[in-house]
Amino acid sequence: MTPTPVPKDDGALRCGILGAAKIAPPAIILPARTHPEFIIAAVAARGKDKAEAFAKKHGIAKVYFGPNGYQDMLDDKDIDVIYNPLPNGLHYEWTLKALTAGKHVLLEKPGTDTAAETKVLFNYAESKGLVLLEALHCRFHPALNRVKEIIDSGELGKLKSMKASLCFPRVMSGPDDDNNIRYQFELGGGIMMGMGCYPLMIVRTLAGTEPISVLSASAAPFTNGTDEQRRTIDVGTEAVLEFPSDVTAEIACHSRRPGWGPLGLLPHLPEVKAEVTCEGGKIEFVNFLFPNVYHKIQVAPTGGEKRDEWAYTFNDGVGEDWWLTYRYQLEAFVDKVKGRQPKTWVTGEESIGNMQWIENIYVATGLGVRPNSTFVLPQD
Repeated sequence: MTPTPVPKDDGALRCGILGAAKIAPPAIILPARTHPEFIIAAVAARGKDKAEAFAKKHGIAKVYFGPNGYQDMLDDKDIDVIYNPLPNGLHYEWTLKALTAGKHVLLEKPGTDTAAETKVLFNYAESKGLVLLEALHCRFHPALNRVKEIIDSGELGKLKSMKASLCFPRVMSGPDDDNNIRYQFELGGGIMMGMGCYPLMIVRTLAGTEPISVLSASAAPFTNGTDEQRRTIDVGTEAVLEFPSDVTAEIACHSRRPGWGPLGLLPHLPEVKAEVTCEGGKIEFVNFLFPNVYHKIQVAPTGGEKRDEWAYTFNDGVGEDWWLTYRYQLEAFVDKVKGRQPKTWVTGEESIGNMQWIENIYVATGLGVRPNSTFVLPQD
């Protein structure tokens, strides 16, 4: 359904968007229309034409542009919150600057290029008394929370192993995909960064604890960049992680999955699912990335009858069937900024941990980690 915009409350948070990114409309603009306490008030982009066209299309009142456009928006006293969907390599600098300006920040995943940078951001936000949230949007949907609830209930016994896959065939890439920023090493490119953060987050969430080692890892390499600076990144990565109590997890991500389907006539279909094996049965969770579109949770007790479940709202009535994952995320973010207890939250420690294990997997593949930002916050 097309959600109907709602009237805004007095004291609604006013949000500025850093960059006219393609992810912004579904991730923040559309959800904001149905939240009474959140307004998209401004957008900043480098180019005047792009900024003005974006603002006109989405009904945004204030526009900032030019070489100082980003900072000018951060300095706007009427802006309470910043949404940062810039390329990965710019997350650290502009999130620090936003926090310095006293703004709460909803930061697109992955938070930064390194675990050390992510730790700096969250420590700095805490010192300033500001809310910082990494936008791992599917974490906030009731479906993933329901799978976790089934595991934790003990219905199927002790957790033994997990698998989580987010893989797409090559044919789903655009004709100019080689030049996509997600393949630019210096901008924090690599599929383990942009896509792998999701299956990694899934298994860490379901396990309820951190891994203890990378048992194996491999990457599908892709060389990109100028002749002067060509770097190899991954278009696909697979890894096996060891968790405490002999629990293992396989994760896979791929943006250019090679090969063909079972009959060899069509490419592979997208694979977006998680599988959980416990001592007393299994759970299959189809479409963890966008469960609001469609998902299915199949619970199969050993020797018992299978059942299918769907969870579009929380059991206590929080949410609506049509809410996007991003809408649930925005609900949690606004609650946190307003001093209320969110239904679901991703802590700074969890975001630091996700980035640390991305790094650990990259090291295990031999590709190495992304570079730290050269930005240094000026001292007062």
